[in-house]
Formats: sequence, C-alpha cells, structure tokens
Amino acid sequence: MPVEFLSDDEAAAYGRYAGVPTRAELEKMFFLDDADRRLIGRRRGDQHRLGFALQLTTARFVGRFLPDPLEVPAEVIDYLAGQLGVADVSQIKQYTERRQTQFDHQDEIKKAYGLREFSAVEAEFTAWVDARAWNTGDGKKSIFVDGVSWLRTNKVLLPGVTTLTRLIARVRDEATEWLHGTLYGILSPRQRVILARLLEVLEGARSSDLERWRIPGQGQAALGRHPAGGGVDLHRPDPRL
Repeated sequence: MPVEFLSDDEAAAYGRYAGVPTRAELEKMFFLDDADRRLIGRRRGDQHRLGFALQLTTARFVGRFLPDPLEVPAEVIDYLAGQLGVADVSQIKQYTERRQTQFDHQDEIKKAYGLREFSAVEAEFTAWVDARAWNTGDGKKSIFVDGVSWLRTNKVLLPGVTTLTRLIARVRDEATEWLHGTLYGILSPRQRVILARLLEVLEGARSSDLERWRIPGQGQAALGRHPAGGGVDLHRPDPRL
C-alpha cells in the first residue's frame, strides 16, 4: 500500500481497468469518431491500427497509458476491432513486438489530443492541493479523489499512484502543521497552559479530557467548567486570557 489513506484494492485499481467496461462506457469512451479514425488510419497493418486505437481509448478511459498496452479486457479489443473492420483480433499480439512503436504512438496521441505529462503541471497541482487543504480541511483521500478529477479535466496523464499519494500526503501534512503553528502562535501563555492540560492523562484515567470530550454525549456535559482552566468558563471567552 503506497500510503495509509488508500486500501490495497483502491491502489491496485488506480489508472487501470477495474473489470470490463459497461456497454454505456464502451459506447461513450471507446467510440472512434472521425478525428480518431483519421489519426488511426495513418498506421500500416491491422495490428498497428488496432494497437494505436487501443492506446488512444485506454488513455481516454483510465487516464494514462499502460505499461503493457494489451493488458485490457478482451471486450475492449473486440469493440475496437469491430469499428476498424479488423477480422482477426489475434493480430494485436504483434503490436508489442517492437517496444518503441508503443512509445512512438503515445507521443503522437499526446500531441494530437493535447495530453500533458504530470511533470509539466506538478507545481500547479501542488498549489491546488495546498489551497484545497487550507481552505476546506478535507482529508487526504477526498483530496486524492478530486485531484484525479482535476488532472483528468486538465488533460494531464495520471502519474504513478505512489507519486500522487505521497505528494498529497506531504502537502496536506505541511498545510496542517502550518495551520496548527499559526493558531498556537496567537494564543496567550495562559491559553497554552489550559490547552496543554486538556491533553494530559491523569493518574488512574484512561484518556485525556480532550479525548473524552470528543465522545458523543460526554463532550457537552464536560464543557461547562473545567479545573484545567482555573475557573475559566469554556462556553464563553474569559477576559483574563
């Protein structure tokens, strides 16, 4: 698991086929329009035309090129072959015989459809994550999900899952630490002492007062007056602080 906020299954499903696309997905994401066909038509041989179409539609559907472009459901290959009039779909196996071909096709697809590598927008994306963490307080997983949408919307090929999760985790942690440091900096010395006492676990206790306050049904009852505050009413501001 790359980081703690994604499960093994979620990490494994990132940027790849999670099963067979539905009929609706095939018709929407794998339909070859006139522009697609013109570009595909420049290839020689059914294996190259089908392989090019496969890489094009895979990037469109999962957001990235696969290390093995043939690691797709058979239904996807059959659907594309039907549109291209390729009778013998087994020819697709020849597509990866020359490895450089798939990379050449990827470059052509990126140029034709305006797709960008993550490295080209990393600084912009980092700023987006920082603003999201600061303005919303959303968790890492929520930022990750919306971050993937941001990349897809901006025609950016998805980076590796480890790259993306580590960046989000780092930026959010930095934003949280900065926020905590800022809030702590505006507290008076007395307020700092009170907050520190709320974190103490007294002898014979199993948790701190702050932890108990977070339990539904117990927090409100404890919030009236607290000995750690030295007589401070925690419901209202104390003019001495």
